[in-house]
Amino acid sequence: MKTKKEYKNYGARAFIPLLVFLALYIGSGLFFTIQGKEDAFSQFPRHVALLAGIAVALLMNLEVKIDQKIDCFSENAGNPGVMLIGLIYLLAGGFQGAAKAMGGMDSIVNMGLHFIPPSLLIPGIFVLSSFIATAIGTSMGTIAAVAPIAIGVATKGNLNLAIACSAVIGGAYFGDNLSIISDTTISATQGVGAEMKDKFRMNLLIALPAAVVAVVLYAIVGGTGVIEGDLEYRFILIIPYFAVLITALMGFNVAGVLFIGILMCGVIGLVTGSIGFFEYVQSIGDGMSDMFSITIIAILISGLIGIIKEYGGIEWLINAITSRIKDRKGAEYGIAFLSGLLSISLVNNTLAIIISAPIAKEIGAQYHIAPKRLASLLDIFACAFLALCPHDGGMLIVTGLSGVSPIEVIKYSFYMFALIAATVITIQFGLLRTPEEKEYETKVRLESNNN
Repeated sequence: MKTKKEYKNYGARAFIPLLVFLALYIGSGLFFTIQGKEDAFSQFPRHVALLAGIAVALLMNLEVKIDQKIDCFSENAGNPGVMLIGLIYLLAGGFQGAAKAMGGMDSIVNMGLHFIPPSLLIPGIFVLSSFIATAIGTSMGTIAAVAPIAIGVATKGNLNLAIACSAVIGGAYFGDNLSIISDTTISATQGVGAEMKDKFRMNLLIALPAAVVAVVLYAIVGGTGVIEGDLEYRFILIIPYFAVLITALMGFNVAGVLFIGILMCGVIGLVTGSIGFFEYVQSIGDGMSDMFSITIIAILISGLIGIIKEYGGIEWLINAITSRIKDRKGAEYGIAFLSGLLSISLVNNTLAIIISAPIAKEIGAQYHIAPKRLASLLDIFACAFLALCPHDGGMLIVTGLSGVSPIEVIKYSFYMFALIAATVITIQFGLLRTPEEKEYETKVRLESNNN
């Protein structure tokens, strides 16, 4: 069998399979949207578009045996990280199904509508999602927990589902970006040698203004919910949701947290008589079934990215960005977009940061960029770019639960656009420099003028 070294290096062309998938899925979705067809993005299913991209990848590099390429695909599709994501998807679906069947969903939605002013439902969703993500340190776990609630609130309040979904994602990434226990934050700080508290402060100075802008815009365009009917709720039926949030705050694994939630739904449902045993079991199965498609997509994308990496695509992307850096400003843009583009390509912000960090550290040393600044740029762009991906895990969850198209959700992603804009402003105008950085820049200018 040929070794990995014998894979042909395709450079930029390595991304052709991924582009085929995106062109078929997004292209057909946009086409049918323009045609005014309902469920426009369902006309060419995502998994079928992915299969087309995988077929293209397997047909490339004919010198390598098909068996070896399939082995490469399988190894990447079945890596522990992807399997954990799949497990979380299924548990999130099971929890959603069980909670809804025993009446928990209706109760927590009614409680939310009872206490949140109708005109601030969407901003309230953003703030709730932000708080939870900061506490538990995971955007996907937050989206899995908050999305069902937000979608239920928006539906009951006759609000735009796409806006509600974007508020969930925006808040989740805001919190994940700041959380000291987030895997992306840990990877960024450890990768470039930054202190956690320094990186937190740097991020907060950029992310907080963007969050304020998002809250204001959500308050303006979110609309006022039309609350109709009785808002009766039973607190005992809401306990599983609180249990999920509290155990997550205590640092429990997201999969374990969701499993606890599923068990509590059964115990409370059976004790209160709101659900029978077999109805409970079936509701878990139905909820998990709703997540099967998303789970398969995550597995297929991971396998496809593995082949693209073997074809030299990731290496080409890194070289293409680093070769264009000429000065401090270019270095910051290069680091930011390297992290962002890798995040999109790998569909994994943590992995993108892990790959980018050593390169960023080397570039930072050359241009005297503070470690906290490097960590902030890596984390912000990895999260922001991925959050705007139609095939990101969080996007798949909210679109799967709500039935709205990714394009509609992205259109209202005010926080992500504001975050990118705020970061670009700091780069373009040289803001948030440390005293050491300013001193070095002054020294460089003086030496340049003397020469």
